[in-house]
Amino acid sequence: MPHDDAPLLAASVQQPDGTPDRLRRQIEFIIEVDRLKNIFRQSPLLAADRKENDAEHSWHLALMTLVLAEYADEPLDTSKVLALVVLHDLVEIYAGDTFLYDTAAAADQEAREQQAADKLFALLPADQRDHFRSLWDEFEERATPEARFAKAMDRLQPLLLNYGNRGGTWRTPGVTEQDVLTRKSVIKDASADLWHYAQDLIHTGAANGWVPRADPSDRGESEPVVPPPAPRA
Repeated sequence: MPHDDAPLLAASVQQPDGTPDRLRRQIEFIIEVDRLKNIFRQSPLLAADRKENDAEHSWHLALMTLVLAEYADEPLDTSKVLALVVLHDLVEIYAGDTFLYDTAAAADQEAREQQAADKLFALLPADQRDHFRSLWDEFEERATPEARFAKAMDRLQPLLLNYGNRGGTWRTPGVTEQDVLTRKSVIKDASADLWHYAQDLIHTGAANGWVPRADPSDRGESEPVVPPPAPRA
């Protein structure tokens, strides 16, 4: 659960006497973001029978960035993409995770997350506060190649988990193949190759009955059912 009103974790951690103020503030920030490990998402893990937490999600995006950057349609500063994917969900410590298919919760998501960003990044020294906040804003605005690729990773990763789990959150009542396609379509803003792959996953999932099928006439094609992935051990 979010900890919007909870005391800082650092309040219970006595730092050594004489710690310089800048280092003290940086350490307090690092301690506070340990809360990210306790913010759980809706996506089910592939290797365990539980949902992933935000820290695991952010790590996975960073690794995906290193592995998949070659598929970006535009030249990337990979180090910036890594910073974006590591920082982008920190605000959920206070704002909570907003499920992609929850339209009601999305209504005030931006306001909640902006307020959380103000609070969280203010823990840092002013220069890092401004720098990290600008990176967080860059991710949200998706105006740079790095931000678009970071967002693509953010949408592709849970897609892989849902596909591997034979639906996962796609089985949420009311979610359809077209809903998934619409919400994942930002991938195409960063990589034509990865968007083609993502569509293949979604269409195959629908063909296997893991998400209600969009009207085949909308796509003008039909697909055979393919064997599902091997079950988890």
